[in-house]
Amino acid sequence: MDRVKPNSKNGGLVERPTRLEKLVSGGQTGVDRAALDVGLALGLAVGGWCPKGRRAEDGAIPERYPLTETPERGYRARTRRNVEDADGTLILNLGALDGGTALTARHARKANKPCLIVALDAGIEPAAFRAWLADHRIAVLNVAGPREGKRPGAHAAAAARLTALLRSALAGDSANTLSSPSSSAPERSS
Repeated sequence: MDRVKPNSKNGGLVERPTRLEKLVSGGQTGVDRAALDVGLALGLAVGGWCPKGRRAEDGAIPERYPLTETPERGYRARTRRNVEDADGTLILNLGALDGGTALTARHARKANKPCLIVALDAGIEPAAFRAWLADHRIAVLNVAGPREGKRPGAHAAAAARLTALLRSALAGDSANTLSSPSSSAPERSS
């Protein structure tokens, strides 16, 4: 809930629709970079944590991505920080859930943060994605998945899927917001 000036009707609290405001990722090749590329192309704020030295499998993460370096050179710290700093995590996966992608899911579970895992080859209906965002009131979305070197084609598949999902979510209404679920809506699992 967002706080507003109290009045006799709302007691100071009012439900407001959630607006997806920002995408975060770790900047690795593959899904992470696809998320940053799509976010920038759609005019969303982007950011997140990356390892010290802007480390990625292809060298230094390009400066066009506005990421903050962790003090550590390893990937685990940036993964944890991105999960913790976001309202929820979308994992776009190809193949088995393993390595850093599985670590992301474990961090989300440990931090009690919503985590939606989508198999890129199967997809998800845009309406189901919009409902998940709204149900969990996600304004800052962490997007994660396999690196390009481990799953060739991950960047292209993730960019295509994420573009469709985000365009649908951002078109949710004319105010660029996502509808909040009704109080009688069933609880969705994260």
